[in-house]
Amino acid sequence: MALTGRAALLAALGSLPVGIWEPSWTGILAVNAPLAVACACDFALAAPVRRLGLARSGDTSARLGEAADVTLTVTNPSGRPLRAHVRDAWPPSSWQPGTEVEASRHQLTVPAGERRRLTTRLRPTRRGDRQADRVTIRSYGPLRLFCRQGTHKAPWTVRVLPPFTSRKHLPSKLARLRELDGRTSVLTRGEGTEFDSLREYVPGDDTRSIDWRATARQTSVAVRTWRPERDRHILVVLDTGRTSAGRVGDAPRLDASMDAALLLAALASRAGDRVDLLAYDRRVRALVQGRTAKDLLPSLVDAMASLEPELVETNARGLTATALRTAPRRSLIVLLTSLDAAPIEEGLLPVLPQLTQRHTVLLASVADPHIARMATARGNTDAVYEAAAAAQAQTERDRTAEQLRRHGVTVVDATPDDLAPALADAYLALKAAGRL
Repeated sequence: MALTGRAALLAALGSLPVGIWEPSWTGILAVNAPLAVACACDFALAAPVRRLGLARSGDTSARLGEAADVTLTVTNPSGRPLRAHVRDAWPPSSWQPGTEVEASRHQLTVPAGERRRLTTRLRPTRRGDRQADRVTIRSYGPLRLFCRQGTHKAPWTVRVLPPFTSRKHLPSKLARLRELDGRTSVLTRGEGTEFDSLREYVPGDDTRSIDWRATARQTSVAVRTWRPERDRHILVVLDTGRTSAGRVGDAPRLDASMDAALLLAALASRAGDRVDLLAYDRRVRALVQGRTAKDLLPSLVDAMASLEPELVETNARGLTATALRTAPRRSLIVLLTSLDAAPIEEGLLPVLPQLTQRHTVLLASVADPHIARMATARGNTDAVYEAAAAAQAQTERDRTAEQLRRHGVTVVDATPDDLAPALADAYLALKAAGRL
């Protein structure tokens, strides 16, 4: 490894014969004048760093867990070649732990009057905006004895979007949706369904769906099919208060709620329904309204990217009033919040009738799978106490859910992996029953 600056000079001095060494700076400089000249020439031949031109290009967004490549173009306007070490600094959450040094440091050579590109690959570990910090360049001479160092600002932002891992469930939910649309099986009639077509009776069909007039005009029994009405309004409400900050596994509850909201939005938009998003705790954190089916998902993931749980108690009255203003007509309101007894009983239940008398309300909550594992623990005193605590916690959640159901609320309580498909199934069930 090459030594630089004073270290190289002292190393050279240390290699001199003992008889020549004198504790006199005059003697040292006289003997090592060639080395000093070499150091000065090496410093003079190092390309200046202040005049360098820096420009960025590359990815501006990436899903959490995926890579983002950002290219830095370095232009050397001087008449000397640039031999440099470059550190492209980003926030620590821009890389997987332990990979920052390798990913952010580069070696670069730029001939005089030319430009070169280097690429920094980010692998963010958190959602939100990741902004480039500073670019530090250390320029060496040909002998690498001395160097020039400078820092430049080269702004760039990469927005880290929610991963939308539940999209793997979308094909199966769309198949179920096609069944509801009457394409592959007969539907039952409900409040929110409309006549679709006639088809021939097959064993197992509901006899109440037989159209006797059409049957009299043909040789086979005709059956009416019904399909759910389209163009219904769905308002997805994300509770971003303190309860959404609780971690379940490796991520806060809010992340699982957002993933479930994305699957629901993708499914509902395919069903011809209109979907809006409201994120609220004590004020509006995000609002997405009036998007077309094509623009809906990009708008939602962009709005969710920068959402973080706020360590404040959610204002249930403010949330209810804002939801009513956002959905003035009859809608399906999907509230993604906690099933903890205190926030529900003291905050939501007193204002819930304002929502249920005008809208259909569906509440979805993230359950902790660790509670279920604790409930089955046995073998020693500590395990028995853990099982008792888990049973008590689950009983409280069940009691809270039953209180909500008595108010006409559909409740979905599932673990992070199961919440998104369970919420989609609840939406399809409401649609099939004509309750939208």
